[in-house]
Amino acid sequence: MIQEYLSQHRGQFIEQLKCLMRFPSVSAQPAHRRDILACADWLAHHFGSFGLDVKLYPTKGNPILVARTRRAPRANTPSVLVYGHYDVQPPEPLDLWKMPPFEPVERGGKLFGRGASDNKGQFFAHVKAVEAYLKTRTPLPVNVTFLIEGEEEVGSTSLIAFVRQRARQLRADYIVVSDTSMFSKDHPTITYATRGIAAMGVRVDGPSRDLHSGVFGGSVANPVLALARLLAACVDARGRIAVPGFYDDVRPLQKWERAQFRRLPFDERAYAHFLGVHSLEGEKGYTTLERRWGRPTFEINGITGGYQGPGTKTIIPAWGEAKITCRLVPDQSPEKIERLVSQYLRRICPSSVKLGLISHGGYRAFHGSPSGRGVRAAAVALKRTFGRKPVFVREGGSLPILDIFKRHLGGEIILVGLGLPDDNWHSPNEKMDLANFDRGMLMSATLLRELGASA
Repeated sequence: MIQEYLSQHRGQFIEQLKCLMRFPSVSAQPAHRRDILACADWLAHHFGSFGLDVKLYPTKGNPILVARTRRAPRANTPSVLVYGHYDVQPPEPLDLWKMPPFEPVERGGKLFGRGASDNKGQFFAHVKAVEAYLKTRTPLPVNVTFLIEGEEEVGSTSLIAFVRQRARQLRADYIVVSDTSMFSKDHPTITYATRGIAAMGVRVDGPSRDLHSGVFGGSVANPVLALARLLAACVDARGRIAVPGFYDDVRPLQKWERAQFRRLPFDERAYAHFLGVHSLEGEKGYTTLERRWGRPTFEINGITGGYQGPGTKTIIPAWGEAKITCRLVPDQSPEKIERLVSQYLRRICPSSVKLGLISHGGYRAFHGSPSGRGVRAAAVALKRTFGRKPVFVREGGSLPILDIFKRHLGGEIILVGLGLPDDNWHSPNEKMDLANFDRGMLMSATLLRELGASA
């Protein structure tokens, strides 16, 4: 009955997803505050339309939506929390989109538009699975709570406080998250670890004003050059981070993990071509997948200073600025890494310039069990839906809320991504493969049944 319902209403579900995607719910841009609120209201109405108990919680930031199924009569019925986020990344640069970013378009079996895969399409597949149970009057094997936030793309600040304050109400046996990618379209995937992050701003000040580079050149330090040298000194020629103590707490990859990664069909040439680079580079002694998933990084996200306009302006700039992030692996503390980087930069900074540092915060990596009861249930659901056993991977990106869930809610976290590596998350022309949306709905319905049977 459930599969029939999902199949019969597929067109309606896609139209509903398009409606959800039309909200430009960009959390990073204050100009979209009304769109954020309208999107949250639409979701609240939609959840209520098929029988969920819904509440929108206002916060200092964006609203948090909690929607629950009615409690099953059995006292030992497992509880499942499904997490998602309705906020999206800014669409810029707009000139690289092949269609308006908030006017969804179907083409070639794919749905294009901002939020298609990150994350509206992914969490919506779980919503439709629960709807199928309720509309067909099929008894739900678990109690389900949806927790949908509007600040994931800007750090989940409000949700972190919300979870801490309401941990008892939100506690669940299993926490299901589809905000990751599959290894490929042919490889259903369970992710058991994600990286954390530490973010900082660095500023180097020199003279009190821009100076004529001919009149004063050779007599004062150039702040942009000093900044470039400081940043370059943080990574050595072998790709290792040179900050003392940086690797002290790194949990090494286990033998079984490295062996499993090597078995994955990964083509380095095709990967380089996909990224538009001639060759790959990184820390020596590790494969590309190992570096992406299980090793820490030091990245310069942006650097500026001096004249940036057309033509030439012969100056020594008064200052230079950069933004840096360090991706962290399990057991590394963002606070400690920030302190170590700050200490190192202060120690090597020349006295001819002034160094300023600002914290942009961070969060820990997540590492779950690849063999927990919930993960085993997810593996069964994925195999039945996709027709082959899932692969187990780590994720190089970060989900800031996972560590908070782990510490405060206590349930087993299950990461079952429905996105694909070429879905253009955070980039123009974001998309979702509609075959994955279809299978995602059925997978979710199957997963709920398997989690209920595991009690």
